[in-house]
Amino acid sequence: MCGNNMSVPLLTDAVTVPGGERETAAVIFLHGLGDTGHGWAEALSAIKHPHVKYICPHAPRIPVTLNMKMVMPAWFDLMGLSPDAPEDEAGIKKAADSIKSIIEHEVKNGIPANRIVLGGFSQGGALSLYTALTCQHKLAGIVGLSCWLPLHKTFPQACGVNKDISILQCHGEADPMIPVRFGTLTSEKLKSVVTPSKVQYKTYPGVMHSTSQEEMMAVKDFLEKVIPKV
Repeated sequence: MCGNNMSVPLLTDAVTVPGGERETAAVIFLHGLGDTGHGWAEALSAIKHPHVKYICPHAPRIPVTLNMKMVMPAWFDLMGLSPDAPEDEAGIKKAADSIKSIIEHEVKNGIPANRIVLGGFSQGGALSLYTALTCQHKLAGIVGLSCWLPLHKTFPQACGVNKDISILQCHGEADPMIPVRFGTLTSEKLKSVVTPSKVQYKTYPGVMHSTSQEEMMAVKDFLEKVIPKV
């Protein structure tokens, strides 16, 4: 069944990796600051499951305060990378709405919400956590790599229907951009928002602000569990 992508701006030029078989599940994966969906589409292709469609949208280009107002792909503005840095609340909520429109599009086109995983790296991982936790559809799971929970003080109150969602959170122990301590704080916060046993937190020695083969295999295993072949 073909849906009209024109009504969902982020889908018009998103990189999509088809499953190869009948697609019964979807992964929406959001890249980090200054990046595009291409690199993650490639990484996900290496671990793909034949019944899953992978959608890697590109963030709009906006001025980023943290980088001297340089214009670059960003899901929302960043003022700092510490737990108490000011946050772009309006931008985060607007970005979450744009990702929710992709979820709506997939649901209308036949993939049930409980077969959709939202994931991302760094700023994209942050947005995937915020979007899934405030979403009114029950989703299959969240993958958050090297990231944090935006507007963390609004939780658990801001959490919608996904209080029992499975979360895989991974972080490099040598990350100089978003220190692993920030990942640990995020994991503790997530356990106060959703069922604590549903939060898996894995750290990787020697890994900086990037991914690794071991981490990608953890992502593959997680996806097999939360969106198995039917």
